This record gives sequence, C-alpha cells and structure tokens, in this order.
Amino acid sequence: MRILFYLLSIVIANVVTAAFAPFHFGMFIVPMGTLLIGATFIFRDIVQNKYGRKKTYLFIITALILSAVVSFLLGDTLLIVVASALSFVVAETADTEIYTRLKLPMAWRVFYSGIVGGFLDSAIFVVIGLSPLGANILPWEAVPAAILGQIIVKTIIQMIGAIILNKVGPMKEKYIIPE
Repeated sequence: MRILFYLLSIVIANVVTAAFAPFHFGMFIVPMGTLLIGATFIFRDIVQNKYGRKKTYLFIITALILSAVVSFLLGDTLLIVVASALSFVVAETADTEIYTRLKLPMAWRVFYSGIVGGFLDSAIFVVIGLSPLGANILPWEAVPAAILGQIIVKTIIQMIGAIILNKVGPMKEKYIIPE
C-alpha cells in the first residue's frame, strides 16, 4: 500500500498540475499539484521506513520513469519533462539521504528531510522548467514568488504529515540505519 500511495501521489500530482490553473495567494503562484508533491516526500519516507534505503531508490527510479511518461503524455514539452525529472531526482535523493542519516523520531525526520526536498524540488523546477532560462513561462520577476509559494505549501504539507505520523504510535520511533 505504501508503494502504491507513493506512486499514485506522483501520477495524480502530474495530472492535477496539468488539469488546473495555478492558484495565487497574495504574490505567490502555486500549481495545484504542489499539494500532492509535498505528500510524495511523506509517502517516500514511509516507504523507506518499511523497505530501507536501497530498495527505496528502486521505487524512486520507478516513480521517476512513471512521472516522466505521464508528464509527456499530458502534453508537457520535453524541457518541462526534463526539468521535472531533474528536480524530482535531486529532491527525492536529498530527502532519502537526510531521512536516512537523522537520528530522530520518524515524524521529525519526515519534516526535516521533506523541507529540504521541497525546497530543492521547487527551486530547480521553477528555474530550469518555468523561468526564461527554461520554457519561459514565468518572467524572472515572478520566479521568486513561484518558488516561495511552492516551498510554503510543501512545508505546510510536511508539517501536517509529521503531526499525523507523531500520533501514529509504533512507526514514530522506528529508526532506519544507513545501508
């Protein structure tokens, strides 16, 4: 079930991002799929908690391929697909490695690793995929607001996930030893 939730959250995030216009709150611009992208880090941590670091990388590769195929099928340009794949692999790797090395209860590892993963995912995708450097969808003036908006939403999702995991019981104290 954990793996299914992880993979489905990535596919659904791509579909939602393609289907709905970004929402604006104040100066921030946030694609609708960002709500689910924040959850993917939590689901990935839950997968890693059960299967360990090495197997988790196999699931990340599977998710990367699945995400790229879905993104391309939804009509994203090759540049957007590449930017998405690059931001995904960097963010998921950072999240995995931080989660592995922290010697804290699970909820805190989920929170801290997810914040870093969310930051990297947001910054890399917006700069490489959406800015004038990439597909030129956003002008440079809008790039900071787009990055910050996504970071805020992903951090809130990480916080909610950490709070829920803190209440779950036995899972919250399980530590993964780096492989």
